[in-house]
Amino acid sequence: MPVKYSDELKARAIDLVLHAQADQDSAHGAITRVANELGLSKETLRVWVRKHKISGHQTPAESVGLEVENRRLRAELAEAKRANEILRRASAFFAAELDRPSK
Repeated sequence: MPVKYSDELKARAIDLVLHAQADQDSAHGAITRVANELGLSKETLRVWVRKHKISGHQTPAESVGLEVENRRLRAELAEAKRANEILRRASAFFAAELDRPSK
């Protein structure tokens, strides 16, 4: 009976192979290495990668929505900057309070 693999596993395995093949030093034997690491048949992984390349998609990560992730991370960074500014002003305020003579 054939084993059913999740779409996430397939996408991650394809992504790992494509990244390994993009680097000349690790391109040779990339499918075998990734298949062994993930416990897959190298023939199964080879077929997945071949079908993915034929489909014309650049990487499986396209479905993640990189623009949406980029916007989310930019908003998170802006919030962190605002929080840091508030903390910096609060520390300056309390430092000034400590220097003030008490009554």
